[in-house]
Amino acid sequence: MAARLDPDHVGRMHQSLHHLVADATWDDEVLLDRALDTVLPAMLRQGPVVAWIVDDTGFPKKGQHSVGVTRQYCGQVGKQDNCRVAVSLSVTTESTSMPVAFRLYLPEVWANDKARREKAGVPEAVAFQTKPQIALDQMKRAQQRGVPAGIVLADAGYGNDTQFRTRLTEWELPYVAGVQSAVSVWKPGQRPKPAPGRKELGRPTKLLQRDAQHQPVSAKALALSQTAEAWKNVSWRQGVKNKLTSRFAALRVRPAHRDYWRAEPHPEEWLLIEWPSEEKEPTKYWFSTLPADTPLSDLVYFAKHRWIIERDYQELKQELGLGHFEGRGWRGFHHHAALCIAAYGFLVSERSHFSPSARSGHLGLHIAAPPKRFRPRGSPRAPPAA
Repeated sequence: MAARLDPDHVGRMHQSLHHLVADATWDDEVLLDRALDTVLPAMLRQGPVVAWIVDDTGFPKKGQHSVGVTRQYCGQVGKQDNCRVAVSLSVTTESTSMPVAFRLYLPEVWANDKARREKAGVPEAVAFQTKPQIALDQMKRAQQRGVPAGIVLADAGYGNDTQFRTRLTEWELPYVAGVQSAVSVWKPGQRPKPAPGRKELGRPTKLLQRDAQHQPVSAKALALSQTAEAWKNVSWRQGVKNKLTSRFAALRVRPAHRDYWRAEPHPEEWLLIEWPSEEKEPTKYWFSTLPADTPLSDLVYFAKHRWIIERDYQELKQELGLGHFEGRGWRGFHHHAALCIAAYGFLVSERSHFSPSARSGHLGLHIAAPPKRFRPRGSPRAPPAA
């Protein structure tokens, strides 16, 4: 890039670009805001916002001195490894999407290491936060900016966090969030027992009750207890060759996580379960606060709509260099990511000028009629005489 910008002074230009990314004091969040202001109107021309997608992505990295690097799960390699992880919030329509917030997850071992923080330039205001907490901050900021809201989609790394889901409900943001099979629920139509009546002595308890005969079950146990009629084949989008189809069941349940510390039971919501016909047991589970009359096909559509950001990360990493940052500092990491996302936003905006049929080569561009005297090369007909 330096050679293309200033071929006569490559070294000097390289230093300038390095300073721009690693050391300059511009705000990466402001750049992402401006990119969104430009790209969102182009996205909305293709259709309304349907979802906010919460996700994280890993960057394999060796050593101990690059900011945020520690041994943790890395999705890119599919196992525990040395890497750093960033949490993102993406806004998506039915066919397009773009990250609007991106922040490095700072593991607790880093957050509590003053020496390493100073060396990597981690701001003093940055304290340890879990990934769900980072995601909530990103969504709160998006709300404050007036970004059109959508259904929040998240995997089990976020959906398992009861406080995460509770906060979304408080903000009146419906969600479809993955959960693990061990999550506890009350069977359809059941709930915890109410607090007992007042006794003669002592302060009356207001907490919900359980006993040996009245207990919640795991989502997996509930799924395995369903009859064959509960499972329906649902298709959600076109794959490379055929439509993607699987078996699903949806039940209205109440989450049971630690409700014995509550005075009121958790509200009723959907438990969506996927059990492919070729598998021995169910494979995926989601909680959803979509309305009680939501069709099964809509529940499946939103649960599977997270695929769209896999395409984003693939292009960001492979085509735009999101994973190529070699620096060690906090500022440089976020500057590099913001520049990559802004470039991706430009591509999203340009693509919006074409209809979906453009993928098949039908761009819909106006083609001028050929001149009257025009004859294709090799045509047996000679042009008319002047």
